[in-house]
Amino acid sequence: MENVSPKAVIEVLLFIAGEPVSASSLSKATGLSEIDVRQTVSQLASEYKDRDAGILIAEIADGYQMLTTPEMSLFIKKFKNINQSSKLSQPALETLAIIAYKQPITKVELDQLRGLNSDGAVKSLMDKHLIKIIGKKETPGRPFLYGTTKEFLQYFGLKNLSDLPPINDFLKEEAA
Repeated sequence: MENVSPKAVIEVLLFIAGEPVSASSLSKATGLSEIDVRQTVSQLASEYKDRDAGILIAEIADGYQMLTTPEMSLFIKKFKNINQSSKLSQPALETLAIIAYKQPITKVELDQLRGLNSDGAVKSLMDKHLIKIIGKKETPGRPFLYGTTKEFLQYFGLKNLSDLPPINDFLKEEAA
């Protein structure tokens, strides 16, 4: 462990483990004695506590585990909700592209263009706030019209819809 702090090594091992790690395992991985491992873990835990960190080291199931402090739970939940909206399935991406280029568009028009039922993709995109209902079409049944949101622009780093690549660029790729 030349030129590397034993404390830093133990910290990174606890960070990546994601589950309790025994002093014995840490000892084998670092070459430190189990007593030195326990002292180092104790020092780390004290440092986190002293600086009011968002993480802590807990002794769990005959091992040590790095955890978030209970006070951080609200922020973690909020972050997870934001982070989950970044994951789009292929059908959701396809549906979103059609809505972005054809808006305002009804669900029936969307399904006709896709050749598939888009219920699941539309619900997912609505839940992620990437699309919204922007009105109703003046036809029998008055179906909802869908369009993109400000979150859509943020997600793709666009200033406005005119920043979307021209649809002709995609048509040329298909022909090639």
